[in-house]
Amino acid sequence: MIETPPLVDQYCHGFLRTELGLATFEAQLIRSAGPPAPGTTFFDTQTGFAVRRWCPPLLGLEPHAAPAHYLARRRELGAAESARRLLRGSGVGAYLVDTGLPGDLAGPKELALAGEAEAFEAVRLELLAEQAADTSGTVPAFLANLAEAVHHAASGAAALTCGAAAGSAAARAPEPPDPGGVGGAAGRWLARRARGGAVDDPVLLRHLVWSAVASGLPLQLHTGGADPARLTEFVRATAGLSTRLVLLGGYPYHRHTAGLAAAFPHVYADAGAALGATGARAAAVLAESLELAPFGKLLFSSGGRRLPELHAVGALVFREALGRVLGGWVADGSWTWRDADRVAAMVAAGNARRVYRLDERG
Repeated sequence: MIETPPLVDQYCHGFLRTELGLATFEAQLIRSAGPPAPGTTFFDTQTGFAVRRWCPPLLGLEPHAAPAHYLARRRELGAAESARRLLRGSGVGAYLVDTGLPGDLAGPKELALAGEAEAFEAVRLELLAEQAADTSGTVPAFLANLAEAVHHAASGAAALTCGAAAGSAAARAPEPPDPGGVGGAAGRWLARRARGGAVDDPVLLRHLVWSAVASGLPLQLHTGGADPARLTEFVRATAGLSTRLVLLGGYPYHRHTAGLAAAFPHVYADAGAALGATGARAAAVLAESLELAPFGKLLFSSGGRRLPELHAVGALVFREALGRVLGGWVADGSWTWRDADRVAAMVAAGNARRVYRLDERG
């Protein structure tokens, strides 16, 4: 049996505080632009099967409970008690929480209390821009307030992070934009922001990313949808700087992000968020990352969002997949148990504690 310390979930979001009906719960299981096809359900996905396998026992049911039975038990316990049981049963000892998602979501302190764990904030760059825009009347004031906000966040947060759009923008243009271009982009976006526009200008997104790079705090980059070649250009452009890049959401490009972690000293790769979504295939996906990346460059995350079930499934599937992969290598004589336990501890928690300097934060 592979032993791990309490996990460090290096990237997740808060969970919904409200009670959820079957349709509302199901809609949160996977990222989709709409409902399931007529006559089908999102429970019939790898994520749905993983939830039914791992979560019912944490709420006092048998594994593979029917969705309606599971949701009835969830309502019987209440949202808060269900979240507490799910999080405490996951074996996570610390969370890094991206607070940038909208909605009535638990923040880091609530996640820590519910999970009986530590929690640290990963500040979303787009949210800083939106907050600066809402308190600025002019472009110069906005840019000054934004710079101050990034500086302030870097002094207290564990990491800075940006969404998929920002990650793709950074990958497309591996250099900071010029000040004139930033001012023009800020002006255009502020005009749209008055009508509720999100941060969508590629020049402004590039400015946000490069401001984060200049801060020296670890920068979490969502890489989903980014051209792998362009992502490599951005990674190469940031080599030699003080900022560590943590590449998130690489599946199905996880082998490429693992390769970047091997090639560049300042790059680390996520080794967990895809596992809950791949469910029964999680061990194979994890093994592919472990084939390429140095073991000191891989970090676990659940990628959990909105449903505490996704936090729990991410952790439990990761631990089982890690045990299956490393245990298999021990069984065939390639590894010793001592080395397997040591590497498991690195990927599960030690690497994240080192990269984000969590033990210095107390």
